[in-house]
Amino acid sequence: MNGKDGRILEILKNNGRMSTVEISGKTGIPRVTVHERMKKMLHAGVIRKFSVVPDYSKLGLNTTAFVLVGYVDSENSQRELAKKIGAMKEVYEVHILAGEWDLLLKVRGSSIEDIGGLVVDRIRKMDGVGRTETIPCFTTVKEEG
Repeated sequence: MNGKDGRILEILKNNGRMSTVEISGKTGIPRVTVHERMKKMLHAGVIRKFSVVPDYSKLGLNTTAFVLVGYVDSENSQRELAKKIGAMKEVYEVHILAGEWDLLLKVRGSSIEDIGGLVVDRIRKMDGVGRTETIPCFTTVKEEG
């Protein structure tokens, strides 16, 4: 990656639907060069995918929380547990951590009660989950897709 790639990537992070012509106009990089650099970044895995970032409040998912999970030895390895939790539709991110907690989850629901139900009735009952701590989010100032 170089400075041109970085400028293209920054524009795409803000608007992944922008055309190569529009990116070319904003950066001064020729359209063909923009196209080729985007292809190279996709091939190299620098750009993993193009996606949509919805306004979750308009989808009825007004509440976001982060859940810390403590792993206990079980038939599931920590990675397997992370994958099983990640398969739940209410879970938007799963991170394996070092330190006091083993997993960090980002979850969404229509209310704190919905998130409580997810944590108490489903996540805490999973083999390998020893303890949890749920941290509700007041507002999101910055979020990247």
